[in-house]
Amino acid sequence: MKKTIKMYLIAALCVLSMSFAFTSCTGEGSSSDHITIGIIQMMEHPSLDLIRTSFLAEMEALGYTDVVFEHRNGVGTDMTILTSIAQTFVGNNVDLILAIATLPAQAAAATTSDIPVIFAASSNPVAAGLVESLQHPGANVTGTSDALPLEAIFNFAFELVPEIQTFGFVYNLGEVNSVAAINDAKAILTALGLSYREATVTSTADVQQAALSLVGHVDAFFTPTDNTVAAAMPIFAQVAINAGLPIFTGADSMVIDGGLATVGIDYAILGAETAKMVSQVLGGAPISELPVVTMQEFRTIVNRDTAEAIGISLDGLGSDVEIYP
Repeated sequence: MKKTIKMYLIAALCVLSMSFAFTSCTGEGSSSDHITIGIIQMMEHPSLDLIRTSFLAEMEALGYTDVVFEHRNGVGTDMTILTSIAQTFVGNNVDLILAIATLPAQAAAATTSDIPVIFAASSNPVAAGLVESLQHPGANVTGTSDALPLEAIFNFAFELVPEIQTFGFVYNLGEVNSVAAINDAKAILTALGLSYREATVTSTADVQQAALSLVGHVDAFFTPTDNTVAAAMPIFAQVAINAGLPIFTGADSMVIDGGLATVGIDYAILGAETAKMVSQVLGGAPISELPVVTMQEFRTIVNRDTAEAIGISLDGLGSDVEIYP
């Protein structure tokens, strides 16, 4: 009966949350002293969804079958919504907050200094102000980082398209991880004597025009693990394909959605690693002493259909390169 009541309460909370633009909620539990974890996800898109599903699967594998998971999606970079979600979780006195992507983590960290906050997929948590350092987080926040292997991405880009001289960057200035990655990319290209142009966006509605503005001025596109661009990736990809230009990305999901290639994070592994960190905190490990986990396993993936559409040969690629589909 308690489980049934709890499920009704969670369902009611989901309905109430919709008025604040919260989009989803799931839960299960078997007693009044259950563990409750609030999950804030920046928005729906394949990489973030995969992190969540992998996290939940790993939590179950670790034996957390009686945990209540309250899940809310934001609407992109709207910090008002993300902060409202965090405040709801704090008001509900959840035991831990999982923040998927940097902006939700910033919202949660700014809302509570008492409830543990574990972030998933923050590329540069130090620059984002989430932790004092990767080794010594120092407060109630730590998590997993999806820092990009930028040199590997560009080396692979030149392997596929050796004639690239100018890259076009498309990213959201409001995403601190994207800005940090683009700054590093600029430094790499400058050191190689290559050039770049950029077009920034503030919402998914801007992505098509931003990409079009670079057509005719660049030889290829690069976009990091930018959540705003990822949510509009099929549109971006069509612009690039129509122009005969490759897009090199920071995430495998962006390749699956039409980008040409990446050397990127396996977000299924990242989600599982995040669950292991949550398990440590729930087991009593001081969160301030848990170092940020930076992923070291990368997935090299190329979109076969995109390559064929823009005339890129995939002959001679090593066996470690995954061809999709």
